[in-house]
Amino acid sequence: MIPSIHKQGSRTLGLLRYLYGKGTHEEHIDPHLVASFDHMAPDPGRDPSATMEDLKQLLDQPLHLLDADQRPEKHVWHCSVRAAPDDPILTDEQWADIARRIVAATGIDPGDGAGCRWAAVRHADDHIHIVATLVREDGRRPDHHRSGKRAQAEARLIEADYGLHRVAPGDGTAAKCTTSAERHKAERLGKERASREELRETVRRAVAGAASTDEFLGRLKDAGLLVRVKVMPSGDLKGYKVALPDDRNEDKEPIYYAGSTLAPDLSLPRIQKRFTTDSVPAEAADSERPERPTAPSAPAAARRTTAHAAWAALLVLDHSGDDGAAAAQIAATGEVLDALAKTSALHTRNELRQAAWEFERASRSHTRAEFRHAQDLRRAARDLVYGGPAFGRGEDGAGTAMVLDTLIFLAIAASHWHAQRQHAQQAEAARRAAEHLRAAYQQAAAEPLTVLRERGRRIAPSLRHHHATTVRAALPELAETVLAEPGWDALAATLADATKAGHNPQALLAEAAARRELGTADSISDVLVWRLRHLAGLPAYAPSTPEPTQASRLPAGQAATPHIAAPSAPRAPRR
Repeated sequence: MIPSIHKQGSRTLGLLRYLYGKGTHEEHIDPHLVASFDHMAPDPGRDPSATMEDLKQLLDQPLHLLDADQRPEKHVWHCSVRAAPDDPILTDEQWADIARRIVAATGIDPGDGAGCRWAAVRHADDHIHIVATLVREDGRRPDHHRSGKRAQAEARLIEADYGLHRVAPGDGTAAKCTTSAERHKAERLGKERASREELRETVRRAVAGAASTDEFLGRLKDAGLLVRVKVMPSGDLKGYKVALPDDRNEDKEPIYYAGSTLAPDLSLPRIQKRFTTDSVPAEAADSERPERPTAPSAPAAARRTTAHAAWAALLVLDHSGDDGAAAAQIAATGEVLDALAKTSALHTRNELRQAAWEFERASRSHTRAEFRHAQDLRRAARDLVYGGPAFGRGEDGAGTAMVLDTLIFLAIAASHWHAQRQHAQQAEAARRAAEHLRAAYQQAAAEPLTVLRERGRRIAPSLRHHHATTVRAALPELAETVLAEPGWDALAATLADATKAGHNPQALLAEAAARRELGTADSISDVLVWRLRHLAGLPAYAPSTPEPTQASRLPAGQAATPHIAAPSAPRAPRR
């Protein structure tokens, strides 16, 4: 259940006309009163003799206790309370009880007999609107300081009492919600999202990996946004505003949003803190950086670099006691996801965009991020942006699967980190992002793993037996599970590649397995494939090489029946 405190207004009648009207899209069905301060307020919705002017006069009567020059200019308090989509439809009596609890909790009508006058109107199954006049019966102003937080706290109790969907408690670091007016405007213009949401996503993508204020502002302009900056007398920039070229007010002027109004971490000072060059080297991870035996394309190279940086970030979340460093890694992970969503192949773009959108909430908390600890991950985001779009095939596609394999675990680690610190909304957001990353992984990994599995099936039986012996020696507790998985064929091909490259396959496999637990992975073999190829510096995509075929050894004119392996969709790793 979500209570939303709207901006204070000065026209009680104007708000009532909206609440009792048909709505902007005829969505107001049977608007009627469910509760009021005295249980006897007139209901223009169901009482033919009552008018909205009658209700307005009743609500605003306490204003006349004050001299005209002492009356508050903004005296209209407005709160909407909305149930979750999967909640049962509540009765009018239940909504009336909820309204009384909200006005009591917020200080509008605390139950002392002299509270503000209010009325609750229901015009849909899933929500009500409460309108109140911000002058008490005794002429004093109500104590409604921090009414939004107080309403949220009461909503959590209401959810428990009524058995409703439990909303994770917030901490004040969430981005400002899109208003109903903004949503309706987007619908009228045929847009999928409101301008605020579109701008927030575009600005976040401009931040991803940016190294300076000039670069950040340049990216905003390159993205087609209108940009205004505020300059202090010293010549330093104080802030910025952005607008969509086609989002205009009634005077045909662009509607600008300051970065801080899009999200708390998108203010210019908060963005500039990311541009530090005082990076802390990841000593533990440097020794693991593989030498590339090949020169893959720019998008693929950027994804391999990102996989390395993501693994280093994962170690920080798992083992570091420095919350500032961990918070920086999580925030920089958001930049990586924004960069991936911007440069991803078409078939993975939607899931990666959703993952980035969900993780945006996980990237902010009250823990101060020390970005000098996350410069490797930020540089990886920059590499992704300047590496250009990936086509999702060959080394590009396999590189995407490799980095997503690691990012899934990184998102889950972020969820655990937040949960341990009671950051409920952030933990849930990271968990949802991990689900979208799993879906993107399945899309990216299907083709390269199919190729590897086909190669693995063609390995001579004696070599397959040898590789199976290696698995049993390196992973005695997991070996039989691995050998029974569809991904075993791809793992056999990878072990063959590692051996050919001069590695000790048993030692390499043991090292890959020790990197992180495997018992809860959906497909242990698939996880090991990407870890081995990353550790050994093997090409992420290893297409089949020409080999003598059965047909080449048959007499002329006799054809062989080809063996076509049915591709098996990979399953994403799960913790």
